[in-house]
Amino acid sequence: MVRVEDRPHRATPGREAADGDAALATLIAGVAEGRQEALRALYDRTAPKLFGVILRIVRERGAAEDVLQDAYLRVWQGAAGYAPEAGRPMAWLAAIARHRAIDLVRRKGEVPMPVSEDDDEDWLARIADPRDSEAAFLDRDALLACLGRLEPAQRDCVVLAYCEGLSREELALRYDRPVNTVKTWLHRGLASLRGCLDAAA
Repeated sequence: MVRVEDRPHRATPGREAADGDAALATLIAGVAEGRQEALRALYDRTAPKLFGVILRIVRERGAAEDVLQDAYLRVWQGAAGYAPEAGRPMAWLAAIARHRAIDLVRRKGEVPMPVSEDDDEDWLARIADPRDSEAAFLDRDALLACLGRLEPAQRDCVVLAYCEGLSREELALRYDRPVNTVKTWLHRGLASLRGCLDAAA
């Protein structure tokens, strides 16, 4: 007879996320200590997501690759400034990647950013973190208020996609929905968010 305590435990999504955050935080701490192997491991775990975040902003693979390297240089230089209690590790890394990508777009107006069916998503991807003094045009309180008006699924998808770099496929897996449904959630959520922010401006 198998006792309850002897049964294998299945990790829940929340537990897996917590474990992942702890592993990334440990690697960032190792980077802060100057350990190059920790930076390599952090790069292997997070580069694909950060590259996706950057590519949505700069729209050119070569430029995105350069920005990605620059972002990890910033991580190497600033890892000591990361505080786990201030936010999830992936959100901190994604913020650095977004900042470097947005800086490139600001410096080089010739970086192609063609209009596409995902223009709403491009618009949100270009929003800098409110802590960036150059992004004073965006009122953080207004953004939070407008996010609060979205339907929960739309809000969560927007935040996970653009703060933590989750792809549509990852969101579809998380919410057990088709990719096209997630795309619709993002499109409608971003359209509502932009309208709300325009009205608040």
